[in-house]
Amino acid sequence: MLCGKERCPVLVRFSFQARVNKLIDSLTLEGSSPPSVFVGRIGYPKVAVGPLIPPVVGDTSFIDTPEFWGNVTIDDIVNFRSQLVRGKHVVNVYDVDSSDKIVSLTRELALSRESVQSEVYFEKKPSGRIIFYDEAQPHGPSAPIKKLEISNPKYDHRIEKAFYDTDLRARDAVVELYKKGTLVSSIQKAFSVGAFGEKKYRRFVPTRWSITAVDSMLGEELLKQTKNSPLINEYRVYRFKRFDNRWVVLMMPTSWRYELIEAWYPKTTWNPYGATIAIYNSYEFYNGRKTYAEIGGCYYAARLAVNETLTKEHRQAGVVIFREAHPGYILPVGVWNVRETVRKALKQPYTKYDDLQTALSAVKETMDIPLERWIKNSAVLKDSLHQRRLEDFFT
Repeated sequence: MLCGKERCPVLVRFSFQARVNKLIDSLTLEGSSPPSVFVGRIGYPKVAVGPLIPPVVGDTSFIDTPEFWGNVTIDDIVNFRSQLVRGKHVVNVYDVDSSDKIVSLTRELALSRESVQSEVYFEKKPSGRIIFYDEAQPHGPSAPIKKLEISNPKYDHRIEKAFYDTDLRARDAVVELYKKGTLVSSIQKAFSVGAFGEKKYRRFVPTRWSITAVDSMLGEELLKQTKNSPLINEYRVYRFKRFDNRWVVLMMPTSWRYELIEAWYPKTTWNPYGATIAIYNSYEFYNGRKTYAEIGGCYYAARLAVNETLTKEHRQAGVVIFREAHPGYILPVGVWNVRETVRKALKQPYTKYDDLQTALSAVKETMDIPLERWIKNSAVLKDSLHQRRLEDFFT
C-alpha cells in the first residue's frame, strides 16, 4: 500500500494471476477461444500474432465482448481477462495471405461468430504478468506458439462476405458491417488480421491501432449525417458514474464541435505519481481535426458513441464530455470502457436547460473539480462563452 491507493493494483493482479498460473503450467493448452486474437506492435513490421485462449471449455464469448460488460467491476475484468493466454507467432504484417498454418488459423478465429475449441502447443510454458493497455483489453501470460489446432469455426457470414470481397475498400467494409448490426468489437478483431480491403493493401494491424482505426472511421461516417441535421433545441446534461469515474456529457444547440476533457486525480492510472490533478483535452470544431488526438483512442471511441445518439435522433449538437478519474480507478481496462460508458451515459435521462450558464452550473454540481478549471482547459467552452456570433447582434 505504499502507493497510497485505496486498493493495491499489484495485489489485484497477483491474486488473479496466481489462480491462472496453476491452470497453464504446461506446454499445451486446451480451451475455447471466445474467439479472440491479438496482434502486437513491437518490432513492426514484424509483429507477433496469435490467439487468446483460456483454460476453459464451453461458451467463453463473454470474455471478449465489451458490449456485454455493462455491469462488470474492475475485479471481474481482471478475473476473466487474466485467463486469456496469448500465443505469439512472429510474421511480417504484409504476409496476410501466408500459407503458414498458424497465421491462417488465427485469421479463422477472428472471423468466427462464436467460441472455437482450440488446442495450442507452446515452445515454452506461458509466463509473464497480466498485461494492461490504454487501448486494448487486458490479457494474461503469453508464450511462443509451436503448433495450433482449432475445431470447425462457424463464421459470421457478414464478415466472411467482406473477407472474400477483395475489391471492397477496408473503410467501406467496416461501415457496411456496422450498418448491418455487426458489433464494433467484432469488426475491430477482423480488421486487425487484415480481413478487409483491396487484396494488395491487406495487412495485419496491431490490435491497439485497429481499435482506434475502426472507432475513427465509424465516427467520421456518422458525422456526415450529424453535420447535415437540424440542431437540438436545448442544452442537455447527461450524468454517469462507473469504475470511480464521473462522467458528464454536455450537449449544446450549436453546429458540430466536440471535446473530450479528462481529469486524472493523483494515484490514478495516468497520473500515478503526480501531486496535483492532471487535465488533458482534445477537440475539434465543424471542420474536424487533421492531427491525431492528444488523448489518444479514447477521443475517437467517445466521438463514435456521441454520434450514434445524434444520428438516431437526426440531430446536430456541440458536445463536451467531462471525465473525472478518481483514485478507485486503479487499473486501465482499455478504450472500450470509454465507448461503452459514453454509450450508457447517453441512454440515461438527461436534464434540459435554457442556456449555457445554467447547464454549466449542473456540471459544477456533479464534478468535484471547480468549473473554472474545466473552462480554463477547454477550447470549446471558451469559444461558446466568449466568442460573439452574428445572432448576438440581432438579439
